[in-house]
Amino acid sequence: MRLATFTHRVATTIGVVADDLVYPVSRLGDFPETMRELLLAGPDTWRSLEEAFRDTLAEGQVKGIPLPEVRLLAPVPDPPKNVICLGLNYAEHAAEGAAASGRDLVLPEHPVVFTKAPTSINGPYGDLPYDPVVSDEMDYEVELAVIIGVPGRGIAPERALEHVFGYTVLNDVTARDLQRNHRQFFLGKSLDGACPTGPWIVTADEIGDPQSLRLRAWVNGELRQDATTADQIFDVATTISILSRGMTLQPGDIIATGTPAGVGFARTPPQFLEPGDVVECEVEGIGRLRNRVVPLDLLGLPEGAG
Repeated sequence: MRLATFTHRVATTIGVVADDLVYPVSRLGDFPETMRELLLAGPDTWRSLEEAFRDTLAEGQVKGIPLPEVRLLAPVPDPPKNVICLGLNYAEHAAEGAAASGRDLVLPEHPVVFTKAPTSINGPYGDLPYDPVVSDEMDYEVELAVIIGVPGRGIAPERALEHVFGYTVLNDVTARDLQRNHRQFFLGKSLDGACPTGPWIVTADEIGDPQSLRLRAWVNGELRQDATTADQIFDVATTISILSRGMTLQPGDIIATGTPAGVGFARTPPQFLEPGDVVECEVEGIGRLRNRVVPLDLLGLPEGAG
């Protein structure tokens, strides 16, 4: 299934996406109407929802809403904790970063983990706020994001994927100057609206192997990043296992699994995002984000929970 959080008219709810239509869960039966509540409801409810949706399609009695008539939001607008992120999880990205910073390349022996504040979450087509007083070195990073469904602690690698509800696309927008000036990741990663996600969650059964997905990013139509998750230093199962050693993973947790080479700060000369730029991030089998950089004084709030 593909599950989206969306606003239609005045209501925000979740629905199943198929053939350019979204079917609100309220039309499919008595199901939770937020993504967090659905994830907390557990596997039995997920299976019931899928069965109800298949029956609906077979019977043809329930109409979907055309996607152009809704506003898609971040699939999980309210995760239970900060977005969990991996840095330097692709060797070529680690190499380009070391070269741009004048450092020797040292690949991580353990995952480099940081977080983004929940207030950074943005929708798949929401505007990216640009405030040069805060940062004029905004960068893009296409990533595969994991959505945890089954909670767990001390998860064995061979059982890790059983805890995954699904996958989505994430753009780990980064203020490089803040990252450099403060000598840590959190502030430079957590600007409001700096975490577009979506356009929906594709459930794990439809993805199969998460280590065989192509990732691409474009800026104004120019391809900047192009790699596959097979290039990850720490694969999804290993990452989940390591994160869970001393921290309980909860339904709705978002894990961003790192970005490949091709980011703006490592280009010669560096190419940071500017007002008017359009960033597109795509993960094979899931979908594409499309976000425009807009001066802060022309914006309302980022499109998170709507």
